[in-house]
Amino acid sequence: MKIFLGADHRGFELKEVIKPWLIKQGYEVIDLGNDHYEPEDDYPDFTFPVAEQVAAETESRGIVVCGSGIGVTMAANKVVGIRAGAAHSVAEAEHARAHDNINVLALAADYLDEATAQQLIEAFLGVEFRQEKKYIRRVGKITAYETLS
Repeated sequence: MKIFLGADHRGFELKEVIKPWLIKQGYEVIDLGNDHYEPEDDYPDFTFPVAEQVAAETESRGIVVCGSGIGVTMAANKVVGIRAGAAHSVAEAEHARAHDNINVLALAADYLDEATAQQLIEAFLGVEFRQEKKYIRRVGKITAYETLS
């Protein structure tokens, strides 16, 4: 599976730690930046490219990191075809994948340690969307609404 990564200055250090870990797990990792620590950078500059790539390559997933996880979630969800969610527990990450079919995981670098981030990522990448009628219907309503805009 191809994983697209992006992070601003607050998420940069965590992104740099999870990137080699993901590669070691056997994932193809595409880092869309930032490629260096820049204290004045802006999360949309790295989130939009990740979201656009995930939307274009529907079998891929994205992971975006900022301080709170909120900014990158908002930015990613502006891209048609993206269902981004922030998770702070394994249960939230599993639920978001199984019920809401998120394709971009947002991480809050200010509130997560490396081990917890890895657990969230494992849940995000390891759980499949439950092909139950109610979940398909709900995600379908989001997709339909996107086409109205």
